[in-house]
Amino acid sequence: MIKDAILSNLIYSEDYLRRVMPYLQGEYFDLREDRLVFEQIHKFVDKYNKPPTKEALTIELTSLTGQSDEVVKQAVEVVEGMTRAEVDIDWLLDETEKFCKDKAVYNAIMNSIQIMEKKDGTEGSIPQLLTDALGVSFDDHVGHDFFTDAENRFEFYNKTEVRIPFDLEYLNKITKGGLPRKTLNMILAGTGVGKSLFMCHMASHNLMEGKNVLYITLEMAEEKIAERIDANVLNTSIDELSMLPKEAYEKKMGRAFNKTSGRLIVKEYPTAGAGVGHFRHLLNELKLKKGFVPDIIYIDYLNICMSYRLRANAGVGSYFYIKAIAEELRGLAVEFNVPVVSATQTTRGAYNSSDIGLEDTSESFGLPATADFMFAVISNEELEELNQFMIKQLKNRYSDPVKNRRFVIGVDKPRMRLYDVEQSAKMILPMKIMVQHSITPRLEKE
Repeated sequence: MIKDAILSNLIYSEDYLRRVMPYLQGEYFDLREDRLVFEQIHKFVDKYNKPPTKEALTIELTSLTGQSDEVVKQAVEVVEGMTRAEVDIDWLLDETEKFCKDKAVYNAIMNSIQIMEKKDGTEGSIPQLLTDALGVSFDDHVGHDFFTDAENRFEFYNKTEVRIPFDLEYLNKITKGGLPRKTLNMILAGTGVGKSLFMCHMASHNLMEGKNVLYITLEMAEEKIAERIDANVLNTSIDELSMLPKEAYEKKMGRAFNKTSGRLIVKEYPTAGAGVGHFRHLLNELKLKKGFVPDIIYIDYLNICMSYRLRANAGVGSYFYIKAIAEELRGLAVEFNVPVVSATQTTRGAYNSSDIGLEDTSESFGLPATADFMFAVISNEELEELNQFMIKQLKNRYSDPVKNRRFVIGVDKPRMRLYDVEQSAKMILPMKIMVQHSITPRLEKE
C-alpha cells in the first residue's frame, strides 16, 4: 500500500523526507497506529532535523503516555514492518502527491457534510474548504538561486509577458503593451471627473477583445454599471438606450454577443460593506457555479472597500487603513493571477488642479506606495470644451514615467467611450493648459 511506502521512506530516504514532509499531515492517515507513527516521525524531525531510525522510533512510541497499550503495540508493529526498498523516487513523489490530494479532498467533503448538518451559519466556508483541498500540490521551489538559476533568469528577460492591452495608443506605450498580471493599477481623479467612465470603457474593450471581466461596484448599482457598458458596447448614448425598442436593443446586443467570446460579470456590494475576503469568496463561487475565471478585475472604487485585517473604527488612521486595503487588493491580484484596476479620489484642494501629483491622493499616501501603476485623469473647462481628458503619469513600474508624462485622449461621455486624438492636439493642448496655470511647459519627445 502507498501509505506503507510513504512511512518507510520517511525513515530510509532523507531526500524523500525533506521533499514531502512539509505537505504530509497526520489526518491523511486513516488508521490510528499509522497516524501515531507519522506524528512521532514528524516530532523527531522537528527536534533533531534528521530522520529517525527504527530503534529510535520504537523507543519513542513505547515511552508515550496517554495512548492505549493496544494502539502503541500496533504502532510498534507498523515500525517493525518497515523495510528499505529500492524505489523510483520520482514515481513515489507523484504517488505521494496523489495520496495527499485524495485524502485532502475526502476530508474536505466529510467536514462539509458535518458543517451542513450543524447548520450553524458557517456554510459559506465550504467552497474554500474544497478549493484548498483541490489546490494541494508539492511545490519544491524555495527561492531563486542566483547562479544556479541564471539560465532561467535569462529566459525570463527574453520572455514576452502576458498583458491585458488598452485600446488607447499612449496608455499602451507607457505600459509597454498593457497591464501585466499580478498588479494593482490605480486611477486618480476628482469627484465626478470620470473614474467610473474610465473603468467602464476599459472593461468594455476587454470584453469585446474576448477577455473575461469581473466588475465589482461599491458605489453604483449593478444596473447602472451595466447601462454604461451597454452604451459603450452598443455605441449608443445612455439617453437613447431608454428609448430603444426592445427588438432593436436585442438585435444590437445579439451582434455584440456574436463578436466576442468574453464574459462580463458585474457584482454590487454595499458601500464600505465588502473587502478582499468577500471578493475572494465571490471568485471561488463564480468558478464553481459558472465556470467563470476573470482575466482582469475592476473595483469601483478602493477607498470605499473595507479591510479584512483592520477595523475602520479600530483607532487606526486613514493612512494605515487605506494602505491595508491597497495591500490586500494587490495580494488578491497575485493570488488569482490577474491585473486589478481600481480608483481613488484627489484631495479637495486638488479638485480643480491641472497638475495633479501623488501628494494629491486623498486619505493615504500609502496607496501610491503600494500600486504598480498610477495615473491621474484631469479635466477643466478648456478640456471639457474639446471633449478631452488629460492623462498624467504618477507612478509606473512598467516603464520610465518621464517619457510621455502628459498626454490627452478624447472622451465621448454620452456613449461612455474614450478614444485617441490627433497628435497635434496632444502636443499643443497640454502646453496651453500648463501656461494658463503657470506650469513650466515641456514637450516630451517620443
